[in-house]
Amino acid sequence: MTKNSSYNGLISVVISTYNWPEALYLVLLSFQHQVDKNFEVVIVDDGSTIETKNTIDQFSKVAHFPITHLWQEDKGFRLSRARNMGIQSAKGDYLIFIDGDCIVRPSFIQNHRALAEKGYYVAGNRVLLSQRFSTYILKNRIDISNKSLFSFSLYRCKGYINRFHSLLSLSTNHPRRYAKKTNWQKGKGCNMAFWRKDLIQVYGFEEAFEGWGYEDSDIMIRLINHGTMRKSGYFSTTILHLWHHEASKTLEKENYQRLEDTLKKAYTLPTKTSLIA
Repeated sequence: MTKNSSYNGLISVVISTYNWPEALYLVLLSFQHQVDKNFEVVIVDDGSTIETKNTIDQFSKVAHFPITHLWQEDKGFRLSRARNMGIQSAKGDYLIFIDGDCIVRPSFIQNHRALAEKGYYVAGNRVLLSQRFSTYILKNRIDISNKSLFSFSLYRCKGYINRFHSLLSLSTNHPRRYAKKTNWQKGKGCNMAFWRKDLIQVYGFEEAFEGWGYEDSDIMIRLINHGTMRKSGYFSTTILHLWHHEASKTLEKENYQRLEDTLKKAYTLPTKTSLIA
């Protein structure tokens, strides 16, 4: 049986970033158009240089929403620790996590709120932008977040985006949102939402993951092991993901082995965390 969300409180959007202020600017710009305005943005910065801080400071002067900037020293790829900083700092009881290269549509907060339900986390999806199109809108600071569906259909015809159908809407109450409740593989770290209480109970993200890979899968598995199931955010919360070069995968083997341990041993708690419950 489907349910409408009863959560009317502040939503905290945790945006992870590292040395790409041009992309972060477009992401922040997309939040200016949100239909649901009861949210804050917490930027978790994995050691960017001063250009990122300058961009955030300048945008904060015109933003329609509060922005908090959290920075940690650059000691390699430490996304899990950065996100745990965001959990610790967030004022809302419901947290949405996206990356600093993910542009959102105007209904993004509204639909995530409608999907929020006790006992579930929400896994959203994405549309990928082409390299050429990404370069163009970044260079010219073009806001595509509130373009019409017709515009996006043209983008698809021109090869600017990899798919169009994901931008169509499906009721947030559709029964299919509860299908495959334990399918952690459907989660995308660039678009996921959790109750803060659930994250605290599993002590947040596993900070033993350093370098690219699997920290998002790990927390979804541990939440499922803890009894918090997956709910689909597809066709409601789709984000627009800017093209970028792939991150270094030098530690992928070690990270995958760590994920295997979580699966085999049914962990609910991380082995390393700075999150204080």
